Amino acid sequence: MQTFRVELGARAYPVHVGVHLLDEVGKLALEAGLHGGRVALVTDANVGPLYFERVADALSTAKFDPIRIQIASGEGSKSLAMVEQLYDRMVEGRLDRNSAVFALGGGVVGDLAGFAAATFLRGLALVQIPTTLTGQVDSALGGKTGVNHRQGKNLIGAFHEPRLIVADVETLTTLGEREFREGLAEVIKYGAIMDATMIDDLERDLPAIMAREPRPMEEIVERSLRHKATVVERDEAESGLRKILNFGHTVGHAIEASSGFGHYLHGEAVAIGMMAAARLSQTYAGLRAVDAERLRALLKMAALPVEMPSQWASENFASALNLDKKRSGSNIEFILIDRIGHALTYKLDSEQIIAELSAD
Repeated sequence: MQTFRVELGARAYPVHVGVHLLDEVGKLALEAGLHGGRVALVTDANVGPLYFERVADALSTAKFDPIRIQIASGEGSKSLAMVEQLYDRMVEGRLDRNSAVFALGGGVVGDLAGFAAATFLRGLALVQIPTTLTGQVDSALGGKTGVNHRQGKNLIGAFHEPRLIVADVETLTTLGEREFREGLAEVIKYGAIMDATMIDDLERDLPAIMAREPRPMEEIVERSLRHKATVVERDEAESGLRKILNFGHTVGHAIEASSGFGHYLHGEAVAIGMMAAARLSQTYAGLRAVDAERLRALLKMAALPVEMPSQWASENFASALNLDKKRSGSNIEFILIDRIGHALTYKLDSEQIIAELSAD
């Protein structure tokens, strides 16, 4: 097991990465300062049958009393209507301000349960137990929680840091192939924006990671989380440096929203978005064509899409782009790279973006 702390002063919290950690969740929660008693254990229809009882037993052994809240799987559950259903179950379960919410699942479960924890009784303790690669390398850490609005992704949300993250890479062995691959987009992103040697290592180690060998998986999850922790520690509220983590996400979110949530998995849309950002980087930031091609080759090695979808330049795409949370007036703060491992922020308007991506 690898352990480190996200240093946020009085709100610092531990991150544990390893195998067989689901059986240790209760003990690790006590060590993180949580108290036994009634807690909500939120999961989804895919993860629940696999791991709910195992985690519930681990919690019960540590004197927690978990109530089961199971949601439908998929992006469609990230809605205010589903948050209200969580509130109903938490009220019925008589959770109080000493209770906690344990999020067992992927990014949807983590975002949804995290938002419920942030807002129920003005804030309950949150424990993230991500079971997808995307969750383990990205969404579980950093306190971003929220749900979608019909006109855009993650438009409703709050910052609410967890008290503990437990990433058991053993859960990745039961993940579907497509779902595993989408998480690799976030892994590749860290290399593209802040660690050139990570790209070198991925070019060598990606086959072993895709074969889900435990040691390479553990190493890449820990490395990714440490990179994100470094950024979050310096800019928790996303006022500056943290914006670099949005590389590929501006176009990616617009693709998700304009094509209908669920058509593309999040990581698939981000992969396309990274290549769109690489193209813009060549025009505005001086990225070499050879480096853009290197990024493309790595994404393709991970079996991720790299081309904009057909008929992407629609009113829906432009509308979704203009609803981006990083918009300031008519400009969007767009993350580009001038070389592998180094990101910058450029202000571009949606017309510039669409025109450049439409050019032959």
